[in-house]
Amino acid sequence: MSQKNETKVLILSLLVTAALLGIGFWWFTRQTGVNPDSFSGSKSGQPGLDTTSGSPESRISLGDKILVTADTNPRKQAGVQAFAKGDFATATTEFQASLQSNRNDPEALIYLNNAKIGQGKGIKIAVSVPIGGNLNVAKEILRGVAQAQDEVNKSGGINGALLQVEIANDDNASLVAKQLADNFVKDPSILAVIGHNSSDVSLAAAPEYEKGKLVMISPTSDARNLSGFGNYIFRTIPTNRSQAETLSNYATKTLGKTNIVVCLDSQSQSSQSWKDDFTAAILAAGGKVAPIECDLSAPTFNASAVISQAISQGADGLLLLPSIERLNQAIDVAQVNQKRLALLGSSALYTIQTLQQGQAAVNGMVLSVAWHPQAIPGNPFAGNAVKLWGGEVNWRSATAYDAAQAIITGLRQTSTREGLQQALSSPAFSANGATGTVQFSSGDRNSAAILVQIQPGESPSGFNFVPLKP
Repeated sequence: MSQKNETKVLILSLLVTAALLGIGFWWFTRQTGVNPDSFSGSKSGQPGLDTTSGSPESRISLGDKILVTADTNPRKQAGVQAFAKGDFATATTEFQASLQSNRNDPEALIYLNNAKIGQGKGIKIAVSVPIGGNLNVAKEILRGVAQAQDEVNKSGGINGALLQVEIANDDNASLVAKQLADNFVKDPSILAVIGHNSSDVSLAAAPEYEKGKLVMISPTSDARNLSGFGNYIFRTIPTNRSQAETLSNYATKTLGKTNIVVCLDSQSQSSQSWKDDFTAAILAAGGKVAPIECDLSAPTFNASAVISQAISQGADGLLLLPSIERLNQAIDVAQVNQKRLALLGSSALYTIQTLQQGQAAVNGMVLSVAWHPQAIPGNPFAGNAVKLWGGEVNWRSATAYDAAQAIITGLRQTSTREGLQQALSSPAFSANGATGTVQFSSGDRNSAAILVQIQPGESPSGFNFVPLKP
């Protein structure tokens, strides 16, 4: 065979192979129900793993597509199909029916309120959550935003205009978030964005919002680097410094613990800045951080070795600072600890997963958090949440609700992007939120953290988070 013919055969073979692979992939997604889009975007939230394909528009919905596919049902599907066609009356009916079968679906409630607006007068904001990165966290944030939207629209809206919310899925992936931020900036109808979840992702997207002069309010990003990042960057969670100082004071003054081992996720900027702030606070209080390496993200991480080393060096406390992706490793450390060292933790551990997996091993752990339903007597948010969703919500819902309330309050004063930024930045600004009065200083929330402790209680896990008295 000539070299020319061999080349033709090789090219033909490659084309046939590519075609077979494509058919195989199509068959696999059809048979398994896997969404091909799920093969793009980081599921870990780590910037170095971000890959994406397709347009940002495929990750965004006002009501024309279901992003939280885990909550799909026939009536909800009919609702998005009607919404996409502009048949908002049918969409409203279908979303109402969907919520009757699953009242705990924040995506459906947001779509219902958007459908009620239809072609009418609305004020539009966006919320970006990690649906593909951590579904529970995404839904927790969406519940807070949905509750605020539902309340304001039922009371007549913002100066007569109803609030419209666009949902986006950023997968907790930095590259995806940057692309979504660019998309939001280019849409002049969007006046503010609630997001993002992880500090790494918020820090990656923040330059886009700042450059585009679009307000971003993160309900959950607490890394120090976000402080004073820019005029358009805000957050409703207390800073790491506030949380670290609150926990340090408790450890030294109440527990009498002064030699603390810190376990962190070195791949998370929030986790790293939490450790730095806690180290400064504990040193100021006369204690110290034990010189023991405990990196929850290290390939060689060994919980047993960490505890053994800590005890041999005379440590008396253990602070767990996981990212949301490293919860399992943090719980492993607590289980190996077997209550030998006093357990402390950040708000990342304020989840039902900690209670369910940790069980007796986490009993007594004290966390520094943004909110607890019993922390502010008389605040209507917690009770209204139970009536709306059929159960209690957590701190992410509360701080997301606060982000929405801040935006709503600001938009009552102005209906422009720059005007909203000026309103939020004013020393006279305040909004009533789930966690108390919402005010900002250089974008940071003016509020202190609170402490909760894991104690035995009546719940499916057998344990509850209980607020500690100041």
